[in-house]
Amino acid sequence: MAEITTIARPYAKAAFDFAIENNAVDSWAEMLNFAAMVSENETIKPLLAGGLASNKLAELFIGVCGEQVNEQGQNLLKVMAENGRLEVLPAVAQQFVELCNEWAKEIEATVVSAVELTSEQQQDISVSLEKRLARKVKLNCSIDASLVAGVIITAGDLVIDGSVRGKISRLSDTLQS
Repeated sequence: MAEITTIARPYAKAAFDFAIENNAVDSWAEMLNFAAMVSENETIKPLLAGGLASNKLAELFIGVCGEQVNEQGQNLLKVMAENGRLEVLPAVAQQFVELCNEWAKEIEATVVSAVELTSEQQQDISVSLEKRLARKVKLNCSIDASLVAGVIITAGDLVIDGSVRGKISRLSDTLQS
């Protein structure tokens, strides 16, 4: 995983810098997301790992993407194809979004709870995280009944485990040591 991230980072950074310079962050995010979906297609995926010449692969990939990718996006895809890196497009798209969020001072937080949270609870969590992280927070909520009660919040590198399952696990670890 770290290797893919390391490979994807320079491409995402280059695309992001170009998008910022040209005031085209949203269109680049859409292009990269679309190209990432194409690269994950079951028909395309084997071609990325296969022995096609890089120029043929780039031509094929750009042909599949069609009008969804502009000339500059096509240039990025050509460079990635030449370097045999088209298969990391999903990671490039993900890192591009992370760079956009960093630039916009936004962060996505995942909240997993034992029961569905009310809008008031979601708002309270969002406000608390915004204060703690000094960023605008976008919540993605899901339910996992195995937590018993409480929530697990993940925002970037921050993980807050306030679930009963987590507390029981920590108590068990303490008792066993």
